[in-house]
Amino acid sequence: MTAAWLVQRRTKNAGIVDVIWTASIGLLALVYAAASDGWLPRRALVGALAAGWSLRLTLHLAVRVGGESEDGRYRSMREEKGPGIDAFLFWFFQAQALLAVLLSLVFLVLCRAEAEGWRVVDGLAVALWVASIGGERIADRQLAAWRADPANRGRTCRAGLWGYSRHPNYFFEWVHWLVYPLLGLGLPFGWTLWLAPLAMFLLMRFVTGVPPTEAQSVKSRGDDYRAYQRTVNAFFPGPPRTDAATRAAADEPPGAQRNASR
Repeated sequence: MTAAWLVQRRTKNAGIVDVIWTASIGLLALVYAAASDGWLPRRALVGALAAGWSLRLTLHLAVRVGGESEDGRYRSMREEKGPGIDAFLFWFFQAQALLAVLLSLVFLVLCRAEAEGWRVVDGLAVALWVASIGGERIADRQLAAWRADPANRGRTCRAGLWGYSRHPNYFFEWVHWLVYPLLGLGLPFGWTLWLAPLAMFLLMRFVTGVPPTEAQSVKSRGDDYRAYQRTVNAFFPGPPRTDAATRAAADEPPGAQRNASR
């Protein structure tokens, strides 16, 4: 993370922290899978699941960071901190390193478990992993397709999954962290693994994910995004609601609407 911080000083793009954070968690999982003394098939499964998640997201973030300007969250940090931004980002990067280590302990607990044999819950965990990775990939592709159309400039994406959650990518990222507590059911210290999805939910929903992303979206898209906030759930997917302004227009008598249009 210190090396990443030095890179951002040169490029003025702090988004590299997201790339390194994701990659480091996957690498730690592989180290635990190789060096621990738990049941080998489980170690291999945990290493494969964590590395697969990490590789997909790392590549996605690397392409975005390398091909786009700095994320609005980090631009806002630069505006707020001014000349002290480099010192602030240094400790921010170190905090991300600590968080990566703490989250990676989920994999260590699983890789040290000596209990042998597969269970039904292991199959359910793998199915949930497939659903989480697939959902996140679909959300990313839908957003990329929306942004690629010049006609959508300045408008909020409501296509596909984005019509049911304002942050389906964050939601499916959180679902991914539910995989490992399922694998840990009945294993020593398995109950502690539920702390990972709890921590990730709190961080994404209330700290580093939704709040700064939405603040930037309101700043860039204004009333269009405010209407989106009123009609679509912030995190958990659900049916879209009807905006109050739309309901008011629908409740007006047809004659009133025609008179207003004149």
